[in-house]
Amino acid sequence: MKWTSPSPKTLLCTLLQPLVAATNPPQVLPYAPIFELLTGHKIPNSLNLGRQAHAHMLLRGLRPTAFVGAKMVAMYASSGDLNSAALTFAHITRPSSLLCNSIIRAYTVCGNFEKTIEIYFRMHLIGLKADYFTYPFVLKSCADLSRVGFGRCVHGQGLRGGWGFDMYIGTSLIDFYVKCGELSDGRRVFDEMPVRDVSSWNALIAGYMRDGMISYAEDLFGGMEERNVVSWTAMISGYTQNGLGGRALCLFNEMLEEGSEVKPNWLTVMSVLPACAQSADLEQGRRIHKFASGVGLDSNPSVKTALAAMYAKCGSFSDARFLFMSIPANKKGLVAWNTMITAYASHGYGMEAVSTFEDMIRAGVQPDEISFTGLFCGCSHSGLVDIGLKYFNCMTAVYSVEPRRENYASVVDLLSRAGRLLEAKQLIYQMPMQAGPSIWGALLAGCRKHRNLEIAEIAARNLFVLEPENSGNYVLLSNMYADVGMWEEVDSLRSLLKARGLRKNLGSSWVEINGKTHLFLGGDTSHPDSNKIYLLEAFPEKIKAASY
Repeated sequence: MKWTSPSPKTLLCTLLQPLVAATNPPQVLPYAPIFELLTGHKIPNSLNLGRQAHAHMLLRGLRPTAFVGAKMVAMYASSGDLNSAALTFAHITRPSSLLCNSIIRAYTVCGNFEKTIEIYFRMHLIGLKADYFTYPFVLKSCADLSRVGFGRCVHGQGLRGGWGFDMYIGTSLIDFYVKCGELSDGRRVFDEMPVRDVSSWNALIAGYMRDGMISYAEDLFGGMEERNVVSWTAMISGYTQNGLGGRALCLFNEMLEEGSEVKPNWLTVMSVLPACAQSADLEQGRRIHKFASGVGLDSNPSVKTALAAMYAKCGSFSDARFLFMSIPANKKGLVAWNTMITAYASHGYGMEAVSTFEDMIRAGVQPDEISFTGLFCGCSHSGLVDIGLKYFNCMTAVYSVEPRRENYASVVDLLSRAGRLLEAKQLIYQMPMQAGPSIWGALLAGCRKHRNLEIAEIAARNLFVLEPENSGNYVLLSNMYADVGMWEEVDSLRSLLKARGLRKNLGSSWVEINGKTHLFLGGDTSHPDSNKIYLLEAFPEKIKAASY
């Protein structure tokens, strides 16, 4: 006989029947298991069932105690109804630590970190003690709000309350200090912990990687007795973020080896794909894609988006577009749209970037500053100056996005490429913030292209102050002086370069052969096949000698 699950209404009647049939005066305590059962979406339509149980309780003249209220708050919060959770909490006159913990968790999970700290204050004002459940959520809120001072106070209160050596609180403290940039304090907590779990190690590894302290992270990773997928992913992601794509790929390949106990998950795949893009290693990217497909990870919209970004940066635009189109319409988030807009822009499809932006708006997705940066770059590379300016002028009024430096840099590049250098310079002077190197650099490049020495000098002088170690700016202006025969100025810039101990950056290029990437620098002979490579230099003379 086939079993069918009862309807929500039948289920609620079954749950409430013993309470209705009871001959004793009604009590609120038996409702607690009902709200606990309905927490966490264990039962379909749990929110409506919980509301009906709440109404049934009130109709019988019962008011929730702190214990029952904690279960109700957890039920409402797990169903996404934070307002009802807050109202339930507010109507309980004598709260308990358990009740406060429930609402603290609710506010933290929903991202209302200020409210979390407010409830924590109230707990102390009325003499309620925090515990191992309270501190992790409060510390997370302090980290996300960058409230270092308050977080230190919470740390001290935890020590005075006897929770200083709790493993979970210790891990939360490490994470808090790491996210607030206080890495030495995080390491001190780590060293003082009598018992650590893998999460403690992972939090500190992530912190070292975030601060670029690669060797410290490697030492920790090498000293771990037990590693989980988060440990491996933290290392791979850290290598990628620090521009060490080769190490990231090596570690990922180590996870794929037959004897490896830990296999990559979807976050690992997303972390390693930018490493392929850094070195334009398309074949390695395809191998990762094949692995992801083999274990079903490529069905994840986030993985598809990361794969699309990798293919676009590695030059395989058709693969990038195919992956973007394969994401269901209702699963295309802002990151996916931005990825495709940027892909069109970087491959010179300006009008397609504009139409994709419009498709995103029609799909109800709110753009951000990254969307506009990609849009302006697409317009810049395709000469769509007026279209780009139209969108720039209505960024705030129509789309509620305040332009950032990156947006101004893109628009300055848009105008400079088109030769509208006076407008670009005027825009820089009208900016509400100080122009950075990317903005003056875009103007200088436009001046070089359109041979405007007057504005080029203004841009270059600003760049000499903002990034005095960048020899490229000196060389670019020097070349412009040489083009018009201003040799005294050329000599002056060369003397300035020498006085500052700067050297011209070597030109570089790389090529992929049989799945291996080879890097070449101008005048470099370190490549193992350099003798064979430099034989090519003699070819032109031999060709001439042969009368070609």
